[in-house]
Amino acid sequence: MDVPPLLMQTAGSLAAILALAGLAWWLRLGPAPPLSNAEDVRRIAAEIEDGFAPTAIACDQKGAGALARDAQGRILLIRPHGNRFVGRVLTARACATLEGHPGEFNILIDSGERRFGRLGLTLPDPDAWAAAINALNDRCDA
Repeated sequence: MDVPPLLMQTAGSLAAILALAGLAWWLRLGPAPPLSNAEDVRRIAAEIEDGFAPTAIACDQKGAGALARDAQGRILLIRPHGNRFVGRVLTARACATLEGHPGEFNILIDSGERRFGRLGLTLPDPDAWAAAINALNDRCDA
């Protein structure tokens, strides 16, 4: 039986793709799981910033990120990065604006760090969080 070279190449490519997909699954690579509850945020906040114990937490409705505030008034912004989460304690350079993008986000947070960037979240009480973030400095208005 004579197998056309194109069919052999296609079968080989398909086998390689399936092998790589299996390897990625085995290594647990992929998107970060959504931040869906306060306990996840507490655990991740403690991993990101040693000793950070949130007293107030707000998770994005789609699990795309979260905000946490501790007893000292520090605010931690958490966002997904690959299959993990990263975060920054917001400084006076941070700024929050209330945005009207239904279905996308209702607050836009600029961390003040170019490399960390901005994050749009849909929070239950965006006004209070924007006021708290903007209270870190006086250059922004929500």
